[in-house]
Amino acid sequence: MTFTQAMTLALLQGVSELFPVSSLGHIILVPAVLHWNNIDRSDPTFLAFVVVLHLGTALALVLFYRKEWWAIVSALLRSVVRGRLSSERDERVGWRLVVGTIPVGIIGVIAQDPVRRLFASASAAAAFLVVNGFVMFLGEYLRRRQHAAERASRTIAQMSYAQSVGVGIAQAFALLPGISRSGASIVGGLFCDLDHEEAAHYSFLLATPVILAAALLEIPRLTAPGAHLAALEAILGAILAGIAAYLSVAFLTRYFKTNDLRPFGWYCVVFGAICLVLARMGVLT
Repeated sequence: MTFTQAMTLALLQGVSELFPVSSLGHIILVPAVLHWNNIDRSDPTFLAFVVVLHLGTALALVLFYRKEWWAIVSALLRSVVRGRLSSERDERVGWRLVVGTIPVGIIGVIAQDPVRRLFASASAAAAFLVVNGFVMFLGEYLRRRQHAAERASRTIAQMSYAQSVGVGIAQAFALLPGISRSGASIVGGLFCDLDHEEAAHYSFLLATPVILAAALLEIPRLTAPGAHLAALEAILGAILAGIAAYLSVAFLTRYFKTNDLRPFGWYCVVFGAICLVLARMGVLT
């Protein structure tokens, strides 16, 4: 991987991680479309590089929501010291984040090796990207049903723990390259009667500990024999990805106040379908 390629992938990851279009899918498909044949996507070092780029994304999310994270962590610690739960908003949100994080942690450990093998397949990433697009359409269908039934929108603090687990399970599908973490969890939030703005808010908060933990766990791979050249690129890439992610979350928090998932759904279906056809023709590998 050249330095230019590494920085391009960092910028791509920083933007596409929070937009509901799948960063992993794009990290696989864009090099294939550009015929960057010098990059071995099945190499463990490549996956480590990609995951460490997520460290920049996680730090950007922490920085963007720094006041809220301070309040949430403080409330969680107070509840632990107190030994019981209260009705405090930040505490309720915090424990729903804890519960929602558990599924992806368990599933990630179990499915780690099969998921790594999918990184070598542009065809699989393209197919899952098309599926991701239809997931976005499903989310909008659920939202319309909510309006038709005149059900009141919930807040994150009003979600049940079972609903939090459900959103966490939805997020875990993003382990598949082509399925968006933010998209899946936003749709999960819509299914729980959150509106677009609140669902996106919960999605971005829920992603922070998962992305941060995954990145920290992968850092030792960059210090393995033969992987030292990737370390500098990963550090600079994480910084660039973090800047892109911060700008992305700033945009999306405003976007979801008045807009929905359908434009992202159409993009995923069209781009994914084109890549799938090219992969079947042998143009993408």
